[in-house]
Amino acid sequence: MADNHYDAIVVGSGISGGWAAKELTEKGLRVLMLERGRNIEHIKDYVNAATEAWDFPHRNVPTQAMKADHPVLRRDYVLAENTQGMWANEKDCPYTETKRFDWFRGYHVGGRSLMWGRQSYRLSEIDFEANAREGIAVDWPIRYADIAPWYDHVERFAGIAGTVEGLDVLPDGQFLPPIPLNVVEKDVAARIEKAFGGARRLIHSRTANITEPRVEQGRVNCQYRNKCILGCPYGAYFSTQSATLPAAMKTGNLTLRPFSIVKEVLYDKDRKRARGVEIIDAENGQTYEYTANVVFLNASAFNSAWVLMNSATDVWEGGLGSSSGELGHNVMDHHFQVGAHGTVEGYEDRYYFGRRPCGFYIPRFRNVGEDRRDYVRGFGYQGSASRTGWSRDIAELNIGAGLKEALSVPGDWTIGMTAFGEMLPHHDNTIRLDPERKDKWGLPVLAMDVSLRENERAMRKDMGADAAEMLEAAGVKHVRATEGDYAPGMGIHEMGTARMGRDRRSSVLNEHNQVWDAPNVYVTDGACMTSSGCVNPSLTYMALTARAADHAVRELKAGNL
Repeated sequence: MADNHYDAIVVGSGISGGWAAKELTEKGLRVLMLERGRNIEHIKDYVNAATEAWDFPHRNVPTQAMKADHPVLRRDYVLAENTQGMWANEKDCPYTETKRFDWFRGYHVGGRSLMWGRQSYRLSEIDFEANAREGIAVDWPIRYADIAPWYDHVERFAGIAGTVEGLDVLPDGQFLPPIPLNVVEKDVAARIEKAFGGARRLIHSRTANITEPRVEQGRVNCQYRNKCILGCPYGAYFSTQSATLPAAMKTGNLTLRPFSIVKEVLYDKDRKRARGVEIIDAENGQTYEYTANVVFLNASAFNSAWVLMNSATDVWEGGLGSSSGELGHNVMDHHFQVGAHGTVEGYEDRYYFGRRPCGFYIPRFRNVGEDRRDYVRGFGYQGSASRTGWSRDIAELNIGAGLKEALSVPGDWTIGMTAFGEMLPHHDNTIRLDPERKDKWGLPVLAMDVSLRENERAMRKDMGADAAEMLEAAGVKHVRATEGDYAPGMGIHEMGTARMGRDRRSSVLNEHNQVWDAPNVYVTDGACMTSSGCVNPSLTYMALTARAADHAVRELKAGNL
């Protein structure tokens, strides 16, 4: 058993787990990282990184067999030949939907850091104050000033391309040179700023694709291939494999154990501390115990909550961290699939270089300053302009030489955007352990009961109307507001199941991401979020993780854990 003891255990190897491992090992701790799925080695295991759509047997279209095996993934774009095997096996790892919830999971080393959209924005002071100001849920136990230095820290290492804009609603960061806007986006940006007196701004995306080489990390700058979801052999985008895992391994302090399903956190009633974890080996079905002085839960928002709910049930019926009655509650996502698009006349003699991995961003402008709507919070837009290419449909030329000739030149310019809106935390948006249904390993699965509420529905009206208004003001033609199919979970930004707070009676975690009921257990993935803001959350998970790791090491040295 002595060989099974570590200074720290990190559960999960995705974006936040990778950061936990890096920070803890670099501070001298011996760390065990546990990942429930298979290992994926950087470069070697990116099997489709150089494959084009036409090289797949079914041209990257999901087959009927794939759809049968993945009844949830088939609901959206994520089910495709090029990423087959990168998403969780739904037959082995099912879940229950009281209400529809699209849960897209990556069970392998690196997790969804290999498939994420890389949009990287800071929460603002407005976001951290919103709950207290509006009397919603509970107050964040931190403010922007508490996390700002840690945003700086993770941005410098990860590499975020972007521009300084001086906006209170979207704080600036430590940026590499941006991935440029194209000619149409620049002109539309100027027209929008003029039409709305600067109150609405179209800016460069802030993306975790490096635009300058990071020689010390073995990472080459972005090659404009736009194949990020297939794994980048250049290491141009930030992932566990390209950045944090190599850094942790370099210390000699990290042990990585894949195929390790954490069943529960082992709780010492006398010390009121965790003493380690129990795992099930996903390959042989055997159980093992690993002990540690500190445990970081970074299994993703729902799975970290699952581990807590399945732990110390002899002390708390609802599991470790449930004494407040908030564990598994307050589920949030970012609701989207609402926006607008249109065509842009002119610019036929203009094109762009390569295939960018990102486009533009329009920061939140609703309920900011003097603007007041019949709902609270707001939304931002992500979008791009481009020229239609070889895959466009030309109905009049559906065969022969005419079709080939038409497809040999670029088509019309188009521009479009979709909004990502903030979802409020509601106590009755919940996940829980299903008492009847089990997974392949005999463990209880999660049951989802989450829905949009009136505030989000009111917001969605503006999300479409405002997008169309901006494009029309910029001179875009044939503008059409759009709203596609959306269900909670589709944003792949699940949050809030073990929220931070100021009072142990109404929150699961304190201001340092420690579980109130076991202060040597830290939760720093999406589970910890007290509110969601409207920006992509991964950068915040990174910063909170680095901050918590620093705190944990100081507390360990002080003998407090």
